[in-house]
Amino acid sequence: MKKKFICKIVIDMIMTVLLLFLMARQLTGDSAHEWLGAAMLILWIAHHILNRSWYSHLFKGKYTPVRIFQTVINFAVLLSMLGLMVSGIILSREVFAFLPIHGGIALARQLHVLSAFWGFVLMALHLGLHWNMILGMVRKAAGPVSSKPLRILLRIAAVLVAGYGFYAFLKNQFLSYMFLTSSFVFFDFERPVLLFFTEYLAIMGLFIFLAHYASRGIQKLTGRR
Repeated sequence: MKKKFICKIVIDMIMTVLLLFLMARQLTGDSAHEWLGAAMLILWIAHHILNRSWYSHLFKGKYTPVRIFQTVINFAVLLSMLGLMVSGIILSREVFAFLPIHGGIALARQLHVLSAFWGFVLMALHLGLHWNMILGMVRKAAGPVSSKPLRILLRIAAVLVAGYGFYAFLKNQFLSYMFLTSSFVFFDFERPVLLFFTEYLAIMGLFIFLAHYASRGIQKLTGRR
C-alpha cells in the first residue's frame, strides 16, 4: 500500500474512535472532551488535505445516482463538522479560552448538540459508503470468505447489529437531539460504560449497514457497478 493511503486509513480510524469518545462527554469530563475535540479538528483538517483531490474532481465526470448520494453525504458531513468546530470554539473554557469570544453561548450549545448527533449519523453513513473498500482491504489481508455458511452467518450478524443499533438509536433519543426537540442530552450514569460504547457502536453499525446496502441497491437499480 502507498504511504499516503495508509495515512488516510489510520487518520480515519483514529477519527472514528475519537468520535465515540466525544459522544461520551459525561464520562470523559469537559476538559478531556475539549482536548479530544481539538484533536478531532486537527485530524479533520489533515483528512481534507489528504483528500483535497476530491474537491478538484467535483465538476468532472458524470454524476451517477450513487455519486450524487455520496456527494450529498460528504457535504452534509462537512457542514456538521463546521458546526461542531465553530460551536466548540465558542463553548471552550480551556483549549480556546485565549480567543476574545464573548456571547452566543446559548446558540452555540444548541448548534453543538445538533451538529454532534447529525455528525455521528452522517459520519457513519459516510463510512458505509466506503464499506466496499474496507471489505476489500480485509479480504486482501485475510483472504476471501469462501465458506457459504460463514458468509450467511456474517450477513445475519450484520442484520442483528443493525437491528440492535435501531433499538439503541431510539433508546438514546437521537431523533430528539437531531431535531432539537430536546437541547438537554440525558445521560444514564447507572448504565455500564461498556454498554454505552456497545450501543453507540451498534448505532454506527446501523447507518453503515443502511448506507452500504442503499448504495448497492441504487447501483443495481441503475445498472451501474
